[in-house]
Amino acid sequence: MRRIIEELVSGIVRQLQAEGLFPEGVLPAYKVERPRDKSHGDFSTNAAMVLTRFAKIRPRDLAEKMLAMLPADQKLVDRWEVAGPGFINFHLAKERIRQMVPDILQAGKQYGESNFGAGRRVQVEFVSANPTGPMHVGHGRGAVMGDAIASLFSVTGHTVEREYYINDAGAQVGVLGRSVLLRYRELFGHAITMPEGCYPAAYVIEIAKSLRERDGERWLGDSEQLGGDPPAEVVRFAMEQILGWIRSELATINIHFDSWFSEQTLHSQGKIEQVIEQLTQKGLIYEGVLEPPKGKLPEDWESRPQLLFKSTEYGDTVDRPLKKSDGSATYFAADIAYHLDKAQRGFDQLIDIWGADHGGYVKRVKAALQALTGQKNLLDVELVQMVNLVRGGVPVKMSKRDGTFVTLKEVVEEVGSDAVRFIFLTRSGGASLDFDLQLAVSKSNDNPVYYVQYAHARIHAVFRQAEQKGIGVEQGELSRLETEDELNLIRQLGSYPELLEAAAINREPHRVPYYLVELASTFHTYYNSHRILDEADVPLSGARLLLISAVRQVLFNGLNVLGVSAPEKM
Repeated sequence: MRRIIEELVSGIVRQLQAEGLFPEGVLPAYKVERPRDKSHGDFSTNAAMVLTRFAKIRPRDLAEKMLAMLPADQKLVDRWEVAGPGFINFHLAKERIRQMVPDILQAGKQYGESNFGAGRRVQVEFVSANPTGPMHVGHGRGAVMGDAIASLFSVTGHTVEREYYINDAGAQVGVLGRSVLLRYRELFGHAITMPEGCYPAAYVIEIAKSLRERDGERWLGDSEQLGGDPPAEVVRFAMEQILGWIRSELATINIHFDSWFSEQTLHSQGKIEQVIEQLTQKGLIYEGVLEPPKGKLPEDWESRPQLLFKSTEYGDTVDRPLKKSDGSATYFAADIAYHLDKAQRGFDQLIDIWGADHGGYVKRVKAALQALTGQKNLLDVELVQMVNLVRGGVPVKMSKRDGTFVTLKEVVEEVGSDAVRFIFLTRSGGASLDFDLQLAVSKSNDNPVYYVQYAHARIHAVFRQAEQKGIGVEQGELSRLETEDELNLIRQLGSYPELLEAAAINREPHRVPYYLVELASTFHTYYNSHRILDEADVPLSGARLLLISAVRQVLFNGLNVLGVSAPEKM
């Protein structure tokens, strides 16, 4: 509906431009929006205020001139007015508002979708947890947010790829291999001491048992060998076990990836050295010594001459090292190579979902990518805060299985995938989230996912009753939808496509569950104050069935975007 109003306004602007009131060429952008105050109409535009300097007349006078050019035979707007310094407010005709109901029902599962993205290729990379242990609940929140952002881009006309970046290179991989080998020896009766930094959790023992089952005593060897690099085959076996767990755990919350990218391939294909060479050719590499940073020293800081990238030339706070003291590449160098590889695959936009503890890393990666591609806004990074698990307001203890964190699997098993996905998305990723396990399984209005799903199921129940009474939507007369409650409910349904576009543009999937809770609230209020089925007035009953059927469709579509089920019975 907003697009129709936008076209109405732009048609008037083009006509005034043709008459010479505005200059030829591109004019400044103006907005058509839904006013927060309902008394200001269904839509409002600031076009007259933006364009007044070209017309050289007062904004209100320009607004009046524009209104005078509205087509006399249009059936869209019932009333319009000039307000404030020059806003133009549009009040839609009731007949046109009612028409949204059959429009929604005709569009069905496609209602809300658009070609806004015009096929632009977007890649969303998320989760990307180190494959050295099971996923914790914080990973789950990033996973759900990344998947929801990808869904929003899909339904708004973009071509989307979901990617998982496997951190299968670096010191942590060797630590995992040594940890497994130690537990493996322990299974054969050897006394072991777990060195500091190794992974002591129970999942390492599970991997060791699987290794023993497959290979028997093959990897026992001498105890002295455990101080060196573990065999590559053992490391690969351990990582495959963990990646299998990760895939399985993500599948429980309906998350799947189009691509799994191995960091190791960057090393084996020489892509990191290629990136360093490209930066060198651009004059962006030099050897220097960094000043010690204030506070806690980061892991990649060393007081020695280093190969540095001039990231400060692209907005970073300090230049960044690309090589360690042993000559190997830093994690940053690998990340540059990875993001350049993504850019070279032809995506129009790259979106990364990172944990909030990586916030200081954003500028350097964006700086390097801009230096290599010349595109300043190719990469967007969304940071996700941690999840605080509580049960009835009391913090939840650590996992018995892993000792240091609560796994995503444990939470899903307790409350279900729907609650995990919906509640994780009820707040902006930049805000911390208290996830109450007790609330998540409660059947109360305080539980947002239950509240929305119940609205959907309730409408199905009404239709089952209607069938028993012999009342159908084909008997409805839309003109009977006359109350402000009904018209406002339809208006709310009509705003859904705009909501999806705004949520995609701003990468704010939390807007969708917020909208669904508000829509469910409006429906429940309407249901409790209006009689839906009245055998004495079948045309009205049929019309109200049409209305709540449209509500049901939008609830279904919105839940589908979030990856949450829409039950017919509860």
